[in-house]
Amino acid sequence: MAAAGSIGVYKAVFAALGALMLGTLVYTCVTDGSPFRLELLTPWLVATLIDFYVNVTAISTWVIYKEVNWISSFFWVVLLYCFGSIATCAYVVVKLFEIKTSGPSQDPLDLLFLRQGNLSQRKSSFVIIGRIIFSILGAMMAAVVIYTVITDGLPFRKDLLTPWMAATLLDFYINVFAISVWVAHKESNWISTAIWICLLICFGSITTCGYIVIQLFQVSYQDPIYHVLLNTRNKSLNAEQGRLPSIIPSRSVKA
Repeated sequence: MAAAGSIGVYKAVFAALGALMLGTLVYTCVTDGSPFRLELLTPWLVATLIDFYVNVTAISTWVIYKEVNWISSFFWVVLLYCFGSIATCAYVVVKLFEIKTSGPSQDPLDLLFLRQGNLSQRKSSFVIIGRIIFSILGAMMAAVVIYTVITDGLPFRKDLLTPWMAATLLDFYINVFAISVWVAHKESNWISTAIWICLLICFGSITTCGYIVIQLFQVSYQDPIYHVLLNTRNKSLNAEQGRLPSIIPSRSVKA
């Protein structure tokens, strides 16, 4: 019952955030016009968009891992890049509706993060690729921020907060919230959780990439890839039980 109640809370939170972002997008389009205008592309908006899409890349990587076929993966990734946190929230809510707990001890976030079906044979053969890609993305984002500060000054200015900048920031931080849920699940204590979430809020995708790279360096090439997603306690519990948390998909899973 506790797990089912937690799933209900997550559904409500992400549904509300998705609705908030959709309302903001519609309102900004009505009051400020189309976002596809060159005059909107100030240096800091460009930097914010790059920051935003690096985080979208991180979320898309999880979606590709979680989906059981490339058609659904492609569909969701396109939505993520086109609609940002609206698609993130929609995806999370859809996946929450697809899972059912088989025991009161199951963590609902395990059920959310893990891929459908049996993952015991799915090894982390792409760990080194992930380390390289996210190291490059993090370094690129750091360079973009430094360059923008040098050439355009600090971002803490009223003139930068245009309607579309405000909408982009809201979109960005809803995705940060989604990533923060994973970070809070991964970390073993509230001190490290608070530190990482503060870094995510302050440094965005630079922190996202750094955190992912750290997690990838903590798994070996023989470990199942789901070890990157679970916290230490749940990894040990699953290893002792010799199984993964039960995930019952709403459709048949291909072998």
